[in-house]
Amino acid sequence: MVKSAYIHIPFCKSKCHYCSFISYPLLERKKDYLKVLAKEINCYYEGEILNTIYLGGGTPSILEVSEINNILRILKFNSNTEITVEVNPDDGSYDYFRGLYDLGVNRISLGCQTFDDSILKLINRRHNAGQVIDSVKTAQDAGFKNISLDFIYGLPNQTPEMFYEDLKKAEMLGIQHISLYGLKIEEGCYFYDNMPGNLGDDDVQADMYLGAIDLLKGLSFNHYEVSNFCRRGFESKHNLNYWQNNEYYGFGVAAHGYKDGIRYANKEVLEDYISDCKTKKESRILSYQEKLEEAIFLGFRIVKGIDVSKINSDFGIDFKEKYKSILDKYLKLNLICATQNGYALTTQGILVSNVILADFLE
Repeated sequence: MVKSAYIHIPFCKSKCHYCSFISYPLLERKKDYLKVLAKEINCYYEGEILNTIYLGGGTPSILEVSEINNILRILKFNSNTEITVEVNPDDGSYDYFRGLYDLGVNRISLGCQTFDDSILKLINRRHNAGQVIDSVKTAQDAGFKNISLDFIYGLPNQTPEMFYEDLKKAEMLGIQHISLYGLKIEEGCYFYDNMPGNLGDDDVQADMYLGAIDLLKGLSFNHYEVSNFCRRGFESKHNLNYWQNNEYYGFGVAAHGYKDGIRYANKEVLEDYISDCKTKKESRILSYQEKLEEAIFLGFRIVKGIDVSKINSDFGIDFKEKYKSILDKYLKLNLICATQNGYALTTQGILVSNVILADFLE
């Protein structure tokens, strides 16, 4: 039974220079989009009480509180449901946060990226550092006790010391969760055709990441997933659902879902989705082998690693025997370590995880 739902809100007032996600500055299409989104949810949602609901984007905080309410009231949830809304720091008034809180939203994710105003301007973020600080404090005043900040490392003109200062400032705000992403410039973003200068290479990014792990550990943040850190008990339940290879709904343009063993993707062009939200861009029944490989791939993203007995039970295999040569190879290189329940990537292993995980694919 599906217990999680991701809902994509694809609108942005402006596009960040590093962003290649599906988002549009077409705010005049918002009303039509929300009407069609409700239609899709009503068509496919089967009325389960959900454990997690996540409104991502794009910029979900472009929506008014009443518009978010119109989405949430289609879904069933209770006081234990984790409901996350991504908020842009320049959208965060007290009335807005309090309105979300009163709807039952209990987790806020703010896109900070850095506290350096000159870099924020360079990457075309709409907010400044002061607005992030104000948003966190305002959300706390409105009642939120579960706030996450996103950061990017390897930004133009960013030194490791600047990045570590960002993380120290975040901790001082009393937040519960931090996500870290290395800058990747991919086709479809402004920087792809207008490459900025003074970028850290892969080695610099790796050093920044390793330094952040040590720093955040010293600040009492638990490193629970490759890119994610939290205070004890504040793991993102929604994202853990992905990494534990459980099923979930994906609603909205370009959203992905996983249900009844079928992975599906919605149409990526806004007008195509609005004209026909029910026809998927693609859907694929996963084979036994694909399910096994996904369980391994996703399981290794979690810092505590994979549970061998669960994989053996789910797939009818002897994991240690089937992958003995691969395990021996990376155990000797200290890139994988044995755990109480199975195996996990070491910190150095995380840095080359793509190479390691490719060996598990057939």
